[in-house]
Amino acid sequence: MTTDDGTRPEGHGARRHGWARALAGAAAGTVTAGAAAVLLALLPAACVAALPFLVRPAARTRSARVLGSVVGPLVALERRRLEALFGVEIVGRPGTARSLAYLAARCPVGLFGGLVLAFLPAGLYLVASPLEVLDGNDPGIVPVGLALVYLSVQGTVGLVGTESWLARRLLGPSRQDLMEERIGVLVATRAGVVTAVDEERRRIERDLHDGVQQRLVLLGMALGRARRDPGSEKGRALVEQAHEETRNALRDLKEVAWRVYPAALAEEGLRAALHGLVGRSALPIDLEYRLSEAPPPAVETAAYFVVAEAVTNAVKHAGARRVGIRVWERDDGGTRSVVVRVSDDGAGGADPSGTGLTGLAGRVEALDGRLSVDSPAGGPTTVTAEVPCG
Repeated sequence: MTTDDGTRPEGHGARRHGWARALAGAAAGTVTAGAAAVLLALLPAACVAALPFLVRPAARTRSARVLGSVVGPLVALERRRLEALFGVEIVGRPGTARSLAYLAARCPVGLFGGLVLAFLPAGLYLVASPLEVLDGNDPGIVPVGLALVYLSVQGTVGLVGTESWLARRLLGPSRQDLMEERIGVLVATRAGVVTAVDEERRRIERDLHDGVQQRLVLLGMALGRARRDPGSEKGRALVEQAHEETRNALRDLKEVAWRVYPAALAEEGLRAALHGLVGRSALPIDLEYRLSEAPPPAVETAAYFVVAEAVTNAVKHAGARRVGIRVWERDDGGTRSVVVRVSDDGAGGADPSGTGLTGLAGRVEALDGRLSVDSPAGGPTTVTAEVPCG
């Protein structure tokens, strides 16, 4: 049986299983809290005894390694307990200092959990004790037993929540936290990409209307006037003018096509597209391209438009005299990323919240990348994008 949204309703068996796991997790947490209490109690004495030897750097390094070898297994046991019994999978890998802070904060919580668990058998005994098979207590003791059972149940619920919060706060985010963060980024990125696409459409419309369309109007007017006087010197001059406007219109149309998607990027790759961008720029550009192999098409597209937008801003708004472009790759733990950095010597003051840069950030973040803009007043401006290839 399923609900309207396609999920299975949680039955009584699943709830009992979850409650049993919570009780087992709280009981195991009481034991590990006792072990942590012993460790924390012995730690000050061990530190005082080792103090004369800690003046040497080698001794400090060895002591930190020994402390990590003691604390690490206990924290690893805590992580397995949280995942198996509470369903909290911690992704982070904390250092020794954060692990000690977690043990110190969790120790009283775990010991208090033992007290909460003790209420449950005591309450059940008081509820059942008026039965003749037990002590035959007065039935008036039953409400006290029910109150103890209620306190144990509610205390266990609060204990599970507190344990989960401490683990995510001190050991690192859980897998669910990372998924929720990723969903938030994707939602924001999707909205930013839609806005950037709309803005790009409006810019293309302006380019076609103010550039290509105006030149075609002049072309039509020149040809119309030349038809009225085809053999005269003036008619020949008008034909020359029409020919020049045709060349200008083709050039503007090619510029618009390059802004939409450069043909060289699809046919020859990122290196050729960047060289074409450098050749068409009005500013001198230093290009340094150091990729061992071509990245995926989506990464190439994002990298190209980061460079194109940064160069356009340098030409139109920054008053730059020179632009530098660097493209290289970075291997971080087996994950290959393409890094693009565009710097100019202009006036600076670029606004990262502007439409163009916001659209670029959305395009990069949609590929799990990140974009940063460093543009103090007076310059220089540096735009850096890092996009993973996975």
